[in-house]
Amino acid sequence: MMKYVAALAALMMGAQLAALPLAAPAESEAVQAAPETQISAPSADGADNAIKNRIAGIFDELPELEKVGFDVRSGVVILSGTVPDADAMARAEEIAGRIDGVATVRNEIERSATVDDGIGVLGNLGERAAKLTAMLPLIGLALLIGLAIAATGYAIAAFRPLWNRIAPNGFLAELIASAIRFIFVVLGIVIALDIIGAGALLGAVLGGAGVVGIALGFAMRDTIENYVASLMLSLRQPFRANDHVLIDDKEGRVIRLTSRATILMTLDGNHLRIPNGQVFRAIILNYTRNPQRRFEFDLGVDADDDAQAARVLGRATLQALPFVLATPPAEARIVEVGDSNVLIRFMGWIDQNEADWNKAQSRAIPAVKTALEDAGFGLPEPIYRLRFDPRTTPLPFSNIAEGQAANTPSSTTQEQPSGPESTKASRTPRRKSASSLEEEDMRPADDIADMVEAERASGGDGENDLLDSARPVE
Repeated sequence: MMKYVAALAALMMGAQLAALPLAAPAESEAVQAAPETQISAPSADGADNAIKNRIAGIFDELPELEKVGFDVRSGVVILSGTVPDADAMARAEEIAGRIDGVATVRNEIERSATVDDGIGVLGNLGERAAKLTAMLPLIGLALLIGLAIAATGYAIAAFRPLWNRIAPNGFLAELIASAIRFIFVVLGIVIALDIIGAGALLGAVLGGAGVVGIALGFAMRDTIENYVASLMLSLRQPFRANDHVLIDDKEGRVIRLTSRATILMTLDGNHLRIPNGQVFRAIILNYTRNPQRRFEFDLGVDADDDAQAARVLGRATLQALPFVLATPPAEARIVEVGDSNVLIRFMGWIDQNEADWNKAQSRAIPAVKTALEDAGFGLPEPIYRLRFDPRTTPLPFSNIAEGQAANTPSSTTQEQPSGPESTKASRTPRRKSASSLEEEDMRPADDIADMVEAERASGGDGENDLLDSARPVE
């Protein structure tokens, strides 16, 4: 019997020894398979107690969490108590959530408002100040490197002959120099912050700067648009200095183009500043670009007269004027037939370098009018029809006659002739006056142009002129 008991004991011991090597690898594999962020707790019937013990052991090693209380109910951890700051509060919740077997964490921790905890925070500030003091040499080195990089950018931007050679005008050259300065300053700040290990701070600063930039972009939209328009106008060169232009409804001669506005001198001698954003969007009419310019005017002849003959005569008269160009030739067109007249439009071309446009038109109108009148064409005046209301009591004919007699000039007054001869005689002085205009100086009036040149020579308000006569006009 004793033999059987000894054999059975030996078999049981051998089974235990054989099971030991197999259990160790299984436990090792279980440990290796566990996630790195999990803190293991022994699995037993008292799982809540095991979680409590594990949390207590961890919290006891952290001074800032020594006043934190906790309870575990069915895998739910309830945190209570006080901590000195919000970071400790978040840390306690994170640690509790990483314990194996915890289902969720309910955080009821409050921040302590006692004087002792406040002093503890001040102690942390002291430690941070000490660390900052220790980093002063590294901060100084980073500052020197950042300033050196920024100074390099300023030196490159200051080499203006290169940028003036690359850029088509001074305004764009200054823009390139400013961009280079900005890029090097930002690069110096980035490298300096990276040296002291403040990359996260740099990301926050750049993110905030982006938001502020977007807000400023919306707030300064008109200013930015005007700046871009100035750049485009300096590249396009839509006009030259002293050009006679019409920008929308603003007319005058160009004094200068600045980085903010286009300055004109109106035809009555006043300064006019138009924002470049408005100029860039406007319809620009340049009277100076083409020296040949056409003038036109309308005259009406009697409906009973030969309108075609009047057109031919007026055109020949217009072409015979010395300031009217032979090419393109003068033209006359019948444009409208009215109630009592036929409207004819006369057109002639002049060279603005030789004749003034306003003077040419002012002389051509009376010349054609006189030629038509001398040829017997009638230039009818407006006809009005009087209508008497029948409800109004008319005056007796005798009273009307007496009124006319009272208004008749005295017998000593010389009677004025009537009829066609009187009309012709009354037009004779006007013909002499028209013929005397042949001696009028037809050269262009340069008063406003001279004022503009004097203004440009004086420098005006000191703003740089973006107009470049060496570049082609768009």
